[in-house]
Amino acid sequence: MQATAYTYDADTRTGSVLLDDGTPVPFDAPAFDAGGLRLLRPGQRVRIELEDSRVTLVTLQTF
Repeated sequence: MQATAYTYDADTRTGSVLLDDGTPVPFDAPAFDAGGLRLLRPGQRVRIELEDSRVTLVTLQTF
């Protein structure tokens, strides 16, 4: 699923994304770490995976 990075805290590696309908969805450090990213800037397009309405993966969207 695609989303847009909304917030990101580099110290805790947590943040939130906005789904395309504008719904904010938080993610935790394990979801961020699973994507192999080192930094995330608000506004970046990302790909997320959800399990039971919880983000389990955040990675950059590639075309």
